[in-house]
Amino acid sequence: MTGGGEVRVAVVGYGARSPISAHVATARPGAQVVAVTDPDETRLAQAAADHPDAARHPTLDSLLDAGGVDAAVVLTPDDTHEDVAVALLEAGVAVYLEKPLAITLEGADRVLATAARTGTPLYVGHNFRHSGVVRTMRGIVERGEIGEVKAVWVRHFVGNGGDYYFKDWHADRSRTNTLLLQKASHDLDVVHHLAAGYTRRVVGMGALMVYGDVTDRRERPGETMPDWFSYDNWPPATQTGLNPVVDVEDLSMMLMTLDNGVQASYQQCHFTPDYWRNYTVIGTEGRLENVGDTGGAVVKVWNRRHEWQVAGDVEYPVEGVTSGHEDADLLTMTEFLDHVVDGAPTLVSPVAARAAVAAGALAARSLREGSRPLEVPDLPADVIAHFTRSTTIPGRNPT
Repeated sequence: MTGGGEVRVAVVGYGARSPISAHVATARPGAQVVAVTDPDETRLAQAAADHPDAARHPTLDSLLDAGGVDAAVVLTPDDTHEDVAVALLEAGVAVYLEKPLAITLEGADRVLATAARTGTPLYVGHNFRHSGVVRTMRGIVERGEIGEVKAVWVRHFVGNGGDYYFKDWHADRSRTNTLLLQKASHDLDVVHHLAAGYTRRVVGMGALMVYGDVTDRRERPGETMPDWFSYDNWPPATQTGLNPVVDVEDLSMMLMTLDNGVQASYQQCHFTPDYWRNYTVIGTEGRLENVGDTGGAVVKVWNRRHEWQVAGDVEYPVEGVTSGHEDADLLTMTEFLDHVVDGAPTLVSPVAARAAVAAGALAARSLREGSRPLEVPDLPADVIAHFTRSTTIPGRNPT
């Protein structure tokens, strides 16, 4: 890095997640976007408007050849994460890698092994840990208000799924593998975070139940999701302009046994009318449940014995933005840059990001192979040790 605390940041990929790059200068004094790379000229033009002083490159090789960057924010499609991250880590460029870490467990392990071998900082953007609803739930668990956690149940109603995931590359299994990674890796990471453990055994079920029957398909060159999104695209079976390849499941379910004995479930549906996540965490002395998952939501706690009631025995309001995750994005970027510059520990370890990939990828394999149970293989001890030293907040469980 340059003197005076400056951090020269490159943005690799300037698509739908590019707004996160606007947080770089705000997150850390002296941090600046100095370069952007994207193969699409339209996106480079948008980058020029957003970051007029940044150099623009059509390829990652061009960016690396030019040099002059300390860190990179990788926002490319999921199937490129592995190779892009490895190239940057090998070049000594600190990496902020948008989740998921990779689309296969083998790919995730390759990225972690490269980071451990080179010593180059690696951070995975599981920003949902920094959201108000997750911080509220984690606080309830840490204060012992529901006793020892024994079960976590998650229902995810992805009401915008047709627009978000079935009109571009996300719908193509060869590029996404499964929406249990692209979409659910946030939630699987939060399950691990709330339960203080990692998935060791997983079973999946699911199917392509609605969008596979929609025959109106087309390519969308130069377009990104905001170009076609509309709440008028309803009901799901009347969607138009889906991706030419649609072979990922639009309904997925999975069961997990964690290494500490906690049992968990996750359900995801992409054709619901509403869009929110519902967590239930059950402990030995009560349970919590969120109603809503952004600012204005509430987390309810039932901690005494009684019949059914809507109101919790205790209720906690959720702070933060009322839509999206801009506040969590800023906190995540701040954590990344502080880690790169100061060596500050992070709330999210790459080992945790790998655990989310393992759970999601193996659940997809299970559901495609007749729902047979699958075991998560261990990471090498030296890789675990590297990230435990470099990323874990002292006194906090490494999940």
